[in-house]
Amino acid sequence: MTEHPTSHEGRQPVAARPQERTRPRQEASAAAVPPPVPSVPAPATAQATAPSSVPPQDPVGAARREGDRLRFVGAATRRIARGIDLDEIVLGLCRATVPTFSDAILVYLRDPLPVGDERPVAPFVLRLRRTDRLRLTDEDGESLGTAGIQLPESEAGRASLLDPQADVMPAAQLCEVASGGALSEVLRGVRPVFGDSAAARAALPELLGGEMGLPGGRRAILAPLRGRRRVIGAAVFLRRPDRPAFEPNDLLVAAQLATHTALGIDKAVLYGREAYIADELQRTMLPEGLPQPTGVRLASRYLPAAETARVGGDWYDAIPLPGSRVALVVGDVMGHSMTSAAIMGQLRTTAQTLAGLDLPPQEVLHHLDEQAQRLGTDRMATCLYAVYDPVSHRITIANAGHPPPILLHLGGRAEVLRVPPGAPIGVGGVDFEAVELDAPAGATLLLYTDGLVESRLRDVWTGIEQLRERLAATAQLTGPDHSPPLEALCDDVLDVLGPGDRDDDIALLAARFDGIAPSDVAYWFLEPEDAAPGRARRLARRALSRWGLEELSDSVELLISEVVTNAVRYAERPVTLRLLRTDVLRCEVGDDSPQLPRQRRARDTDEGGRGLFLVNRLARRWGATRLSTGKVVWFEISTRP
Repeated sequence: MTEHPTSHEGRQPVAARPQERTRPRQEASAAAVPPPVPSVPAPATAQATAPSSVPPQDPVGAARREGDRLRFVGAATRRIARGIDLDEIVLGLCRATVPTFSDAILVYLRDPLPVGDERPVAPFVLRLRRTDRLRLTDEDGESLGTAGIQLPESEAGRASLLDPQADVMPAAQLCEVASGGALSEVLRGVRPVFGDSAAARAALPELLGGEMGLPGGRRAILAPLRGRRRVIGAAVFLRRPDRPAFEPNDLLVAAQLATHTALGIDKAVLYGREAYIADELQRTMLPEGLPQPTGVRLASRYLPAAETARVGGDWYDAIPLPGSRVALVVGDVMGHSMTSAAIMGQLRTTAQTLAGLDLPPQEVLHHLDEQAQRLGTDRMATCLYAVYDPVSHRITIANAGHPPPILLHLGGRAEVLRVPPGAPIGVGGVDFEAVELDAPAGATLLLYTDGLVESRLRDVWTGIEQLRERLAATAQLTGPDHSPPLEALCDDVLDVLGPGDRDDDIALLAARFDGIAPSDVAYWFLEPEDAAPGRARRLARRALSRWGLEELSDSVELLISEVVTNAVRYAERPVTLRLLRTDVLRCEVGDDSPQLPRQRRARDTDEGGRGLFLVNRLARRWGATRLSTGKVVWFEISTRP
């Protein structure tokens, strides 16, 4: 009988080497795993004395262990890949490896993490992101499958593999990686190393913050985490002395886990940056808050198409206009991407500029159509532009291919307003038509985008009818004499969407018309002559006396005199003077001169130039707005002491 030659250092007989018996299986699985990292031989004493549930001379058991490793790597990488953000990916690595592969794990990441092609911030600092020491539960065994690396039978049946309160591994929270140091060399090499190798014995104290390295006879693998371009951290896998020692093939497992984790972290950081940019872009595109114009209350809602696509082309706006009017705008650019949001931002800015010129609604849509054509041939959008006048209790609406608004009356009746549909913005060569309708006090106008009423499950007109019925049903709950609360109404409207019934962004703008009573309005025409300021003071004094605001007479007469004097100086047609009493007293002076007044510092020798200085000091607010027929200068004074 011929004896097989044996190797030194306690290695197995040549005929019984599991590596040779299982080589075809490893080569067949090369397409399923990343290229193997060259392993570092384990110390002979560690392999010779490590407890094992499978005899080293058993080639069938060795092949089974290699298959178990492959299945474990597959299950672990799938668990890591399920994470979207940084914490989920790191947690996936910890839950995938503890306690199946290691008894504990320490995950260090670069602080701060570089994003994409950004140059890392110096110095190179690693921060302990997570450390886990978990129990082996049925849930862990099922999620990873006990097809992972098998534990010895004596340990697999334990209810608690580790006591989380005992023998806690000390680890530093921060580690500054010295250039040219031992830790820097290991990280630069990228390959995992055993904890008892010369490189790791020098690097681990620097990483963990101790001087003695691994306490308590633990076994370890130090695995650098390298992303697409650079090392972004390190993972330390730890086993207690009563567990089998790490084998050379475990270095390949650690390398694959580290590679999948690092690449996932790279993608998570990039995704986080994109989500941050998307949030900031959407936040800047939409109004931070709604104004509080006289005679109308406003509420709004915006919902993105999905949490993973937070940017869209829907927008809403409320723009105060001269004469206490307010422009209500809602629009929808095709798509819900950053490109759609950028186009939406340009159209919204254009609409604000056009509103500042006090153009009629149909003219605003016409100029928006021209702007969309300048942006590109495929830049399409729908828009609805309305102007509400609280004094006349009327609203003027022009539509560009947008779903019609719904008016909820005080008695609970909800009606879809008959507004000419018009063509979408960007078509070009079409005319837009405006209609003027009654806007009774207590009524609520609802402007919305098609994402609220249209989906794969229903067409737009079916959705509009369902929305109308929902508004009417909500109004019935508050009774015929009370309008439903505006914020609660918006929330209730959104509930019309069923689970999975939202395919598009949703923008919603609700306006409750309070109006201004005729008894709270005083309006006059003044001829542009020298006697106009004196007549304006007398008229204002009478109105204030009628309203019981005599204590404001001195201030109001002084400010009216200054503003009317400036208007008469440049006007050629009659000057208008209007007083509005709400929670404040508002005075508006209009003339046909387009030149806006500007406050300036008058010199001691100047005879004029101090009128606006007085207005700025005495009024609560003031401003000037250019109109198509001239301008309006206004100021407000508080009616409360």
